[in-house]
Amino acid sequence: MSLPIHVPCRLVFWPFVLMLAALMFLNASHADESSASPEMKLVSKVIAAAGGDEKLLTLFRMEERYSAGKEFVSPGTARVSVVEPPKSWWIGTKERGTEPAKITAWAWTLGVLKDPKSKLELLPDITDNEKSLSGLRITESVDPAIDMYFDKETDGLVRVDWRNDIYRFSDWKDFDGTKYPAKCAMFRRSSGEPWFFHEIVKIERLQVLPEGLQR
Repeated sequence: MSLPIHVPCRLVFWPFVLMLAALMFLNASHADESSASPEMKLVSKVIAAAGGDEKLLTLFRMEERYSAGKEFVSPGTARVSVVEPPKSWWIGTKERGTEPAKITAWAWTLGVLKDPKSKLELLPDITDNEKSLSGLRITESVDPAIDMYFDKETDGLVRVDWRNDIYRFSDWKDFDGTKYPAKCAMFRRSSGEPWFFHEIVKIERLQVLPEGLQR
């Protein structure tokens, strides 16, 4: 005749408590997701597609080529920049001062989407170069407002409309856990004509500001 096995109550109780806590956590997470605004849902998808919050570029060095005109003229003009958008952009040791490219760099690195001052507004979907795009308008943290458009299939940034220009981004590359657009073509909003081309040849994430540069 086998003897009954007595299991202490606490050994039965704690697994139940842990399971209940896990269920409560999952329910809270789903509630947070469902209660998020459409704008924040889009931002979350866009940042996740780029590799996640912690991998976005904030301070970096890039080797570039650029060309002004209606088409890119190879090999273009070469330069090396250190960029910390939205406030700083150095060429050599010289900081560029008031420069619109700082803001557009803040856009393509997606940093503007994370700024607590940014007010986000959904824009109507558009089609550009046969791609269906979702749009966000950002105000408060940037003036004038900047419009950003994302591929509805990949959630990658495709286009930025700001001031007098349309920026079209392409040739996205994987780098150190994130993604960046290696090419950008600028077009006049008034006429639609291209006038400037930019290409990132090499990019390097920086942990500290290089010697000789000052914020």
